[in-house]
Amino acid sequence: MRCPLRFCFCFSLPTVCLAALLPLGLCQQAAAQEAPTPYKLTVGYYGVSGGGLPAGPGLDVNLRYDYGSGNVWLGWFRSPVLDFSQLRGGWDRTITLGPVRVLPSLQAASGGFFGGSLAVETGDSWFVGAGLGRTNLRSYANLNFDPNDSYTAYGGYRWSEATSLQVQLVRDNRLNPDQQHVHLIWRQGVGNGERLTVDLLAKQGTVDGQFIRRVGLSVGYDWPRWFVRAAWDPKVNFTPQNMARLSTGVRF
Repeated sequence: MRCPLRFCFCFSLPTVCLAALLPLGLCQQAAAQEAPTPYKLTVGYYGVSGGGLPAGPGLDVNLRYDYGSGNVWLGWFRSPVLDFSQLRGGWDRTITLGPVRVLPSLQAASGGFFGGSLAVETGDSWFVGAGLGRTNLRSYANLNFDPNDSYTAYGGYRWSEATSLQVQLVRDNRLNPDQQHVHLIWRQGVGNGERLTVDLLAKQGTVDGQFIRRVGLSVGYDWPRWFVRAAWDPKVNFTPQNMARLSTGVRF
């Protein structure tokens, strides 16, 4: 967060080839089974507490359309405790050039925010990738939760489209270069089009003049149409507050 509450919630976490700004965090594109329908609607609850600041809920609604080689999406976030709301939209795509996949993304939001990312990935079973994200530093509800003005490096192994293990580093390289996230992401196919995802987060960086190290956790479960995610994120977006998140949605 880099605004009032050092404001910036950023979107949800990546999923399988580093892709765009799911808002901005050089995310990975959705891995799982091919959806029989192109739309994905997600509703998320974000509760902040602690740090000597007001506690309260936030609500996010996001609609994504998969057009084959990429996605377009539109979202709205509202936090009564912060007296803040924001409409945003974005685009990302995967471009295959021989053994290399190029993953550009763009995002805009009300209040004059603009950002983008560019990543390059290669490999099939074993894979590696790296990318760079940039914004115009305007206020933004960062629901990606990783630093946005950052570089990203990742690698891992895929046993199948539904099962993989990946390590991902996201480090701020602009305003707060000591802030970084390291994700260990395990995805396990369960059968019948279902999948379990566990994302263990290690973060470090300066929050209000104090260097912190914290561990967070996100767990998600996908059915062929429905999905649910739950997460605990201490010192969310490198602010004094902690966040609990719960989101659910449907593909149609």
